[in-house]
Parts: sequence; C-alpha cells; structure tokens
Amino acid sequence: MSRDWTPEEMMAVAGARRLRDGMSCFVGIGRPGRVVNLARLTHAPGLTLVYESGTIGSRPDRLPLSIGDGELAETAAAVVPVPEMFNYWVQGGHIDVGYLAAAQIDRWGNLNTTVIGDYHSPTVRLPGAGGAPEIAGFCREITVIMRHQPRAFVPEVDFVTSVGFGRTPGERAELGLTGAGPQTVITDLGILQPTGTGEERELTLTAVHPGATAAQARERTRWPLRVSPRLVELEPPTAQELSALRSLGEA
Repeated sequence: MSRDWTPEEMMAVAGARRLRDGMSCFVGIGRPGRVVNLARLTHAPGLTLVYESGTIGSRPDRLPLSIGDGELAETAAAVVPVPEMFNYWVQGGHIDVGYLAAAQIDRWGNLNTTVIGDYHSPTVRLPGAGGAPEIAGFCREITVIMRHQPRAFVPEVDFVTSVGFGRTPGERAELGLTGAGPQTVITDLGILQPTGTGEERELTLTAVHPGATAAQARERTRWPLRVSPRLVELEPPTAQELSALRSLGEA
C-alpha cells in the first residue's frame, strides 16, 4: 500500500479521533500529549487539557518537554495545587478520559511502568507510577496508547502499577476504583477494546489500521488475542490531520 504516513502517525491520528470537543482529558507526556494536542488543533478545539502539575485548560503551541514545562502554566486557564488536582479533580471523577502509556499491558488491561522482571531484582527499572494509578482508577475512562510489541503485550504484567480490570473478577470494585477503566488501547496496528461482562473483561482487537492485519496483531501479542467478528479497517489520516500532527514535532 502506497502511503505518505507512518504507523506512529496513524496511531496518533486514531487516538485523536476518539476525543470529542468539550471533553476534559488528563494528559501524559510523550505519545499521549501528541494525541490530545492533535485533537485540539483539528476537530476538538474545546478540549480541556489537564496535566499532573496542576494546569487546567493548557493550550501549548508545541509539545511540552515535561509536566513542569512552563508553557503549560503560561497557557492554562487555571493552575491548582497538585494535591487539589488529585484529591478533587481526579478522585472526584471530574475528568472524562485519561490518556496513558506503559511498558507492559496484559489481557485484562493492567499497566506496568515500574519494573521488568522481579521487583526486588529487576531486569529493567522503569520510571515508576507517578499519578498513573489514580488516573487509571478514577478518570471516567482510560485510553492507553503504545506500540504493539511482544515484550509489551504480555499475559500478565510483571508488576501492576495501574489497575485495569485487575487479576480477579471484581477487583476494581473491591479497591474502590470508580472509573470505568481502560476502554480503548491504541497501537501502531489497530485498536483493542475490552469485551465480556462485568469485570471479567479481556482486551479484544476491534479495528486495524490501513495495511495492518489481525494476524500481525496476534503475532505481537503474547496471549491468544481475541479478534472481533466485526473487525473494521480504519480510515487513513487526512492531509489536515498529518499537517497538524507534524507541526507539533516528535513526542
């Protein structure tokens, strides 16, 4: 297939398209920031961006280098203390969607950003939790964006940093987590969404990007990946989306 876009760009575009104008979105640094700012520059100018540093309604002209980037505060509608951000805005369920990334995700949507391997003697020590556990627990829903690789899509994460649907049915409710959990996982191959009833929910491939296949997704997933019988192929990026995305620079 001849194309003028990359899988990374298609991933960002697919993520941006799922955001609606007027939503509030808790933004992680890196790929999540690229996604939500693309949505803000295209079809969702009224998207309210919320960052862990306490900025609400930021409108950066470039991708922030970190949650402490000065442009986030300079362009924000309000800046609140970090305890207020989490105690009121996040735990109070006032954020529509949280966008997160992770090093590992399992079939139940649990996320790992802590260690690869044994916790006490890890192969790799990762950046850690930050605010992700609370974002995953209390935002009304979560979208995860990450590359589709065997080392990342594992049957069981090495460490549960942020609870998806837990390791046992009903675990979210037992922990008092009020958000709906991960409703969408966007990769460079397609989109996965939870299927099943209650909290016995397993990630299932529901859409693929142009040129990608369900077979590729299964090859890069270390559990027997379910594929929806109504699997769809997404529309490629438009010229407007690509222009806006490239104006932001790299994540």
